[in-house]
Amino acid sequence: MYHRLADLWARHNIINNMKIETSDSFFSSVKRMINREKWYWKSWDFLRYDMPRFIKNIWLFRNDLYNYRWYSGQHAVLPFMQTAIMDIATNLDKRGNEVEESRSKKVMKMWRAALLMDHFIEDNFIELAEKELGDIIDHDWEFEPSPEHPGSFQLVNNDTTEEREHNRKVFDRAREIEESMWAELWDILKGQNHAQFQMFYDKAKDKETAWDRWFNGSGLRGWWD
Repeated sequence: MYHRLADLWARHNIINNMKIETSDSFFSSVKRMINREKWYWKSWDFLRYDMPRFIKNIWLFRNDLYNYRWYSGQHAVLPFMQTAIMDIATNLDKRGNEVEESRSKKVMKMWRAALLMDHFIEDNFIELAEKELGDIIDHDWEFEPSPEHPGSFQLVNNDTTEEREHNRKVFDRAREIEESMWAELWDILKGQNHAQFQMFYDKAKDKETAWDRWFNGSGLRGWWD
């Protein structure tokens, strides 16, 4: 306790006796920061940077804006996310400042997320299931008079038991693919659990490369340059 108080008292004396000097460049920087808040600087920033960026963004999201429908759910939200993530991935890959080890992992996860989003936008899970199990067996429609409703017609079910079983398996597999991809997509966006990295780090023999070996590039919150 005594040594702790003595250390704090020593630091207190050092700070009080410390001579703080500032250069002219410091005050110039402060002055520039203040001037940047002036109305004419903000007007210049708007014309020089904000407006061109706004126009560029409209062009970037032009198809998503055109196709946006408030009632469409995933088909309205995911296209904007997909376009933004692909733009980030392209620019990060071409001119990102981050080191190659982690940057390349992030880019790969971004493109994977964009691909998963594309499946939900196109809603092509039945097609994916058909590639695995074979096409759905679909007969031409045939109608016959309805015995229960004279003057009306009913659809004839010409599917065999085997055909109905095959179609059921295709639909079930399509649902499995959809659920699996949905979980993978949000795992990528959510990112890894950093509490698990501490456990990995504690067990790692090479501490310096532990992060590079553990990090897989996922995590929307870390996708910036």
